Amino acid sequence: MDMKPYIERFRQRLAEVETALGNPAVAAQPARLQELGREYARLKELVSIGDAYLRTEQELARNRELLAAEPAHSELAGLIREEITRGEVELDRLTRELQRGLLPPDPADHRNIVMEIRAGAGGQEAALFAADLFRMYNRYAEARGWKTETIDASPSDLGGFKEVIFLISGPDVYQRLKYESGVHRVQRVPVTEAQGRIHTSTCTVAVLPEAEEVDVEIKPDELEITVSRASGPGGQGVNTTDSAVQILHKPTGMIVRCADERSQQKNKAKALRVLRARLLEAKRAEENAKYAAQRRAQVGTGERNERIRTYNFPQNRVTDHRIELTLYNLGAVLDGELDPLIEPLIAHDLARRLQEWIRTQPA
Repeated sequence: MDMKPYIERFRQRLAEVETALGNPAVAAQPARLQELGREYARLKELVSIGDAYLRTEQELARNRELLAAEPAHSELAGLIREEITRGEVELDRLTRELQRGLLPPDPADHRNIVMEIRAGAGGQEAALFAADLFRMYNRYAEARGWKTETIDASPSDLGGFKEVIFLISGPDVYQRLKYESGVHRVQRVPVTEAQGRIHTSTCTVAVLPEAEEVDVEIKPDELEITVSRASGPGGQGVNTTDSAVQILHKPTGMIVRCADERSQQKNKAKALRVLRARLLEAKRAEENAKYAAQRRAQVGTGERNERIRTYNFPQNRVTDHRIELTLYNLGAVLDGELDPLIEPLIAHDLARRLQEWIRTQPA
């Protein structure tokens, strides 16, 4: 696929957006200004990648000419072949980056997320696995320099979680973690198993892009807010103030609870962030039936046979069933090294969307 015409298209659009950003009428529209600012940053990066693509292509052409003029078994020919191999790998990488730029970006990709992990089939073992997943995503966020904030958690008796809801904030969080929505299955010997038998348990993971206030309007009279004493560990004072906040959204019946902070106002603000995210997700699902069907298939009900990924402890194996990818580094994955799983998912999704895009282009 020759990318040169598309690089020129990126360059032309960059000039148009730059002109628009200098328009006083646009400056008076904050939402439009923000949208154009994001597009400008994206196009500037694509033009830079395009320049690198053109340089790499020229270097490859020169090296191929040099190789054709050299004796096949000379030392210089061997060095040139190594340069050509490196150039081809780099050109392939740059091509994929430019192809991604051809596709309309998901407007939610740059957003923070609300992640919800719930124990499914498997009782106490499922709750322990929910705690493992919570730790895994926290480690991944820490490695990428993202910030995590717990909203609410329902601990189990053995130190797991029946449910845990938390925020992850940082650059392109949703873009990388949106593929984690679905049922995660674990196969291992539970701590409660006296005879050493392997059990299968599940957890559901939901990844919701965080809503901005302009996305979802919440009227004060639509909310029923109650406060109570926070419970559980938290240090001196956790049970002495009415800091836990529960919000009922009357039109939808959605309930959000936050008891992580000692401050009632902070808990209320966090709970509203989760409520907005859930309302935005409902809105996106309503507007896009295909996406809604996809999300239902991903999240499922938590039964053992509805899984996107399996974590097999006896074989040190992780398998993503959507792309038939198997890795034998379970410990590293649970310690937050998720990129070997996430990168192939992004590449697979890019290839699928690119094929659909090509089919829609004029002949």
